[in-house]
Amino acid sequence: MSKSIYQLDCNIAQTLNIIGDRWTLLVIHEIMTGKKTFNEIKQALKTISANVLSERLKQLEEDGLIASNLYSAHPPRYEYELTESGHDLEMVLNAYLLWGRKHLDKSYKVMKHADCGHEIELRYYCPKCESLVDNISVERIAGSCT
Repeated sequence: MSKSIYQLDCNIAQTLNIIGDRWTLLVIHEIMTGKKTFNEIKQALKTISANVLSERLKQLEEDGLIASNLYSAHPPRYEYELTESGHDLEMVLNAYLLWGRKHLDKSYKVMKHADCGHEIELRYYCPKCESLVDNISVERIAGSCT
């Protein structure tokens, strides 16, 4: 089955070309939460088929979001870990979790501040000003299509 892609000059579309397939973000999430082997990931995502999981792991490695390390030669077995690019998706996954907490009828997880126990929210931060940002603008980069 050929992967469909967005042919748009858009950060969101191009990101979805990498992480938008069914199961992809859930596979990344399982690796992020400590599942390292095919069997651990498969067990956590009970209804994913072995073929689909294998395809997603291969594609994630090709896209540079995970790396595999051979830990058993016979039969070949791999451990998976996130690359820096994969780790950078943590805020994206947290945003999904927080959105679900706010908008779904049933929420399965809650994110809390470890020190005080209250629920948290995501905020934008400007490293140059070293402050939280409420007023943001999105601007097209010169030379890109409209």
